[in-house]
Amino acid sequence: MDWSGLSKERIDLKLPLLIVKAPKGFLACGYIHVETCNKTGEACAIVTGVKTHDEMLTATVRAVSDAAGTLGLHAGISGREALALLR
Repeated sequence: MDWSGLSKERIDLKLPLLIVKAPKGFLACGYIHVETCNKTGEACAIVTGVKTHDEMLTATVRAVSDAAGTLGLHAGISGREALALLR
């Protein structure tokens, strides 16, 4: 994976809070709620059951914000596909 142009964040809690920020939005773990992103108008895709940024790439997107939907993201795509659309 070419991580250039992306910012990876990890906060160690009981399970890690993971975010990959791209120019048009971000991919995040289940700690982030789509409803909050809908309120702020941000494009986000949520994957669950991941403990590393690499695992986020192969995980299935479970939910997307309204703004992410307008970019072509939808539940069922991979995290890698989501990031490609968020670049």
